[in-house]
Amino acid sequence: MAPDPNTAAMGANLTDWGATFRVWAPDANSVTVRGSFNAWSDQTMTQTADGYWFAYVPGVKEGDQYKFYVSGKGTTGYKRDPYARSLTFNPSFPVCNCFVTHPQTFPWHDAGFRPRPFNELVLYQLHVGAFWSNDAQGQDQRAARPGRFLDLLFRIEYLSQLGVTAVQLLPIQEFSTPRSLGYNGVDLYSPEMDYSVPPGAPDFQYYLDKANALLAQHQLPPFQQSQLDCQTKQLMAVVDLFHVYGIAVIFDVVYNHAGGDFGDEGIYFLDRQNTGDNNRSLYFTDQGWAGGLVFAYWEGEVCQFLIDNAGFFIGEYHVDGFRFDEVTVIDSHGGWGFLQNLTDTLRFKKPQAILIAEYWADQNSVLRTHSNGGAGFDSVVASGLRQSLRGVISQAAGGKNASVTLDALKSDLYPAYGDAWRAVQHLENQDVVRIDNTTDRQPRVARLSDSSNARSWYARSRSRVANGLLLTAPGIPMLFMGQEFLEDKYWSDSPNYFADSLIWWDGLNSDGAMQDHLRFMRELIQLRNGYRALCGDRINVFHVHNDNRVLAFHRWLDGTGEDVIVAFSLREETWWSYQVGFPISGDWLEVFNSDVYDNWVNPIVAGNGGRITAGGPPLHGFQTSAAIVIPANGFVVFAKV
Repeated sequence: MAPDPNTAAMGANLTDWGATFRVWAPDANSVTVRGSFNAWSDQTMTQTADGYWFAYVPGVKEGDQYKFYVSGKGTTGYKRDPYARSLTFNPSFPVCNCFVTHPQTFPWHDAGFRPRPFNELVLYQLHVGAFWSNDAQGQDQRAARPGRFLDLLFRIEYLSQLGVTAVQLLPIQEFSTPRSLGYNGVDLYSPEMDYSVPPGAPDFQYYLDKANALLAQHQLPPFQQSQLDCQTKQLMAVVDLFHVYGIAVIFDVVYNHAGGDFGDEGIYFLDRQNTGDNNRSLYFTDQGWAGGLVFAYWEGEVCQFLIDNAGFFIGEYHVDGFRFDEVTVIDSHGGWGFLQNLTDTLRFKKPQAILIAEYWADQNSVLRTHSNGGAGFDSVVASGLRQSLRGVISQAAGGKNASVTLDALKSDLYPAYGDAWRAVQHLENQDVVRIDNTTDRQPRVARLSDSSNARSWYARSRSRVANGLLLTAPGIPMLFMGQEFLEDKYWSDSPNYFADSLIWWDGLNSDGAMQDHLRFMRELIQLRNGYRALCGDRINVFHVHNDNRVLAFHRWLDGTGEDVIVAFSLREETWWSYQVGFPISGDWLEVFNSDVYDNWVNPIVAGNGGRITAGGPPLHGFQTSAAIVIPANGFVVFAKV
């Protein structure tokens, strides 16, 4: 039976006997499809209702190339398919062709994977192009080329050992330059071609061998070369292997604008109207944002294009959630209804996928359900804890006589939106520690802790306190790449800054402070993952003393008897007998002590011998208390026996 032109899927989609092609170009005079299957001659497309054009072409097969040829009121020429799953590699991009692909042929190994519940997520944010890029000889290639999707394979075991439960990839959709932060995407369905490894490349086998070694560790069948021969399959393989190792994958997507540089064959003025007014450019408004143009949310087809895009990544790439860039911009340009439809659709497609909004207006409104007038997101990127915690560390870096005020930090430790997992908490992110951020750049935590020497005891110990607060507080903690091993340099993906901005992976082989901090972070994340109370909502900040520079809180899980006490100090001398309240009398285990990790194993650790007994008088609203040791610029964690 012939496909129905009115219900066929958008873009190019293979059938048993060929492929259907469908594109939205309401004001075009004519649209044809040209490709390798018809010697780049015209295949007529029929205009259907609401401005769609359709063709069914027998004989089309996977790997064929195509483009649309559009005749409009203003211009005539080729246009790439906005729904194209893959593009040909071309150094002169954005002049390139679209591939016909059949994603169902990819051999997924992740059937048994389920992402952790939202409250158990520990996110790790990374940029593919800047994260890791060594060749088969172990030489760092990032100055010569961007990192690649398959480079991530060499860090999957590392991230699994670190204990993070999800990676958040900065935008990977096709952009017009070889290197970019990713926020200027132009082909939203196609992964960035410069992140791919051509099958004929000398090091392709190097990557294939690594992928298969990872699969072999889990007794899973290997990939064949043809199953990793393009950027789509290579990105799928990365998601697949993260899942095999128990790590969810979250995509950072940009639905507030597109571009920069669209090129003549891109989505800009797709039906080739007369230029001059960007409101006629079909997909966009005349409003600029971040160097590109804001989407036209008044057009139902534009909204559907973006909703389809997110659903596409869930369905064809098995992603486990999204971080939506600058949702505030979408809202301010009339896109609230679009946001509601977006979250409703994705929740139907994959209820366990987390939907995180970057939204800087009324954050409670973006979290409310659609039925209550909200936008329906699960979580928001929160800045309160980051700002107050950075403020406290900055004050402490003024020296032992500086004034340190912990009150704002106390307030920001409480969940602000009901369930704690509604807030994604962090100390660093892709914006604030970017080397070329000229408006609100902030130092990385190690440099914030001691601006003169990011490897000093002051830097090491204060960094442990900052990360300790992040990972024992309520909310979803997020780390930025390198944060786990005391990276102190700003980052960039641009070769203009490489001398000063590459993550220093080699330091893990030579820098003892980095090695110690990585061990600290691994075991701290293990602590969080091991105690359900640290993943929950409950917190009582029962003691704040600014002069003493001490803050302590109680975490617990209702109805389980699981109680945890955490005590922090930013004093530069140890508190040897500091009296704090405890909710239950008796023995408590000292399950974590940050001082142990200084010059591992610290020969002069200040601690509690692994256990304390709470039997003192009532204090801090609790029935009992105990005198504990809190190391200088350190923290201790106790759990009820």
